[in-house]
Amino acid sequence: MRKILLSLCISALSCLIVLGQKHHDRFEAIDVQHYQFELELTDANDVIQGKANVQVRFKKDISSFALDLVKKQADGKGMSISGLSIDGRKLPFEHSDNKINIRFSGKAGDTKTFTIAYSGIPANGLVIAENKFGERTFFGDNWPDRAQHWLPTVDHPSDKATVEWVITAPDHYQVIGNGLLQESTDLANNRRLTRWKTSVPLATKVMVIGAARFAVEYLGDVYGINVSSWVYPQNRDDGFHDYNVATGILDWFINHVGPYPYSKLANVQSKTMFGGMENAGNIFYSERSVTGERRSAGTIVHEIAHQWFGNSASEANWHHAWLSEGFATYFTNLYYEHAEGRDGFVEREKQQRTRVVAFSKRKFVPIVDTAVEDYMQALNANTYQKGGWILHMLRREVGDENFWKGIRTYYDRYKHSNALTDDLKDVFEEVSGKELDGFFDQWTNLPGQPNIEAKWNYREGQLSLELNQTQNENFKFNLDIEVVYADGSSEKHTIPVTSKTQVWTPTPQTWTLSFKGKPAKIVLDPDTWLLFEGKVSGN
Repeated sequence: MRKILLSLCISALSCLIVLGQKHHDRFEAIDVQHYQFELELTDANDVIQGKANVQVRFKKDISSFALDLVKKQADGKGMSISGLSIDGRKLPFEHSDNKINIRFSGKAGDTKTFTIAYSGIPANGLVIAENKFGERTFFGDNWPDRAQHWLPTVDHPSDKATVEWVITAPDHYQVIGNGLLQESTDLANNRRLTRWKTSVPLATKVMVIGAARFAVEYLGDVYGINVSSWVYPQNRDDGFHDYNVATGILDWFINHVGPYPYSKLANVQSKTMFGGMENAGNIFYSERSVTGERRSAGTIVHEIAHQWFGNSASEANWHHAWLSEGFATYFTNLYYEHAEGRDGFVEREKQQRTRVVAFSKRKFVPIVDTAVEDYMQALNANTYQKGGWILHMLRREVGDENFWKGIRTYYDRYKHSNALTDDLKDVFEEVSGKELDGFFDQWTNLPGQPNIEAKWNYREGQLSLELNQTQNENFKFNLDIEVVYADGSSEKHTIPVTSKTQVWTPTPQTWTLSFKGKPAKIVLDPDTWLLFEGKVSGN
């Protein structure tokens, strides 16, 4: 498990809380270093034959340990283990509660490889289905913890390992997998063996293969990274047109965040249940993403952003998934700010703010919601749009220069590793010199957002603005206002809001621009820097 968390004892306690009791004992005991999955796929049925070689390092002396693998259920789906061994010697084990409990005496510091022979029909995780053209396909779809339906693993984002895929399938399939292609060998009986291997560790959530009949276009290299498109042959022209935007997107991210973390970038039309799934180095998109009109260009930006944030610098726990989805959401906006200009960027922020506010009225929970146990529930406007808004407000809080310095520092520090929200906070405190406990606490640990009722009054040449926060939570923030006059001119001011009710009155010392009498209107947050809902009235 290659993760960088805080080194102090207090951080160890916080890690216990956020990682969860059901995983923590295992994380203290073992660290998977490498997986080799040998899988045989067939057209005869949906049964997969598997052999997993799992290299484990022991972090302390143990007498047993567990891997995740969903057991065969009453409906016939799930995996059955036919053998488990080390160095050819059989080991005792028990397969129950979707865990392989392996009895083995391991010594701290030792590294051993365990071989698990198994087979079965995946109920989830590996999608075996006809594509929209009626052709049989196989696509891994592991997020968040569905790898265990077809792969024996430690199925948690904080235990990363390198992976090698050795896939035998009928030779009409082309197979894509994480890493670089190591081998493609035609076998007897119209079968082909394909082998892919990574050189850097991955979380199981983005560790997949896909097998289908593909048309493949190689788009060339971007800073030495080969970029390719894998689409169904029946929509070859449309797919190549839609996916070839990837080279420019990749170039922008490398220049703004840092070196690309993987050995290739393949964009793949697939049967994923999501609009796009950011699998490391080979992104799987919904088969409906191909239209010939580049309607999914924003999704491509989002999934490429994940290669840095979520895949390489991963959340240490699903409760902190905003460090993945919030980053991908905001960096999509940043890319479009570069590509299309500020106005379009601001409109995206406004639309996403509306979604955050609407979600808070349906489900009033903080963005780091430790009560969630069904991690699919984390796929919501909090994790995506509110996460993006936190980064947007952080950018305003520390300034553009420190924002980009913080982003690059955070990524460099946690690449191929894991982080929690506090780790991001610490980086930004370090680069900006500002204390950010209050900022992160209110935006990540409090539910909702400020609800501002503002009322202005102009009497005898004096303007006053009363601000009331009507929500229960006490938020503190800087609020920009714009005073607009009848002739169309305007003046802006920033009000430090430190209490739920306060009155602001401009003075010659605080109001540096020329004051032109009674306003025509006052606009809250004119430049779209604050996550809030509100209304303003006055006379």
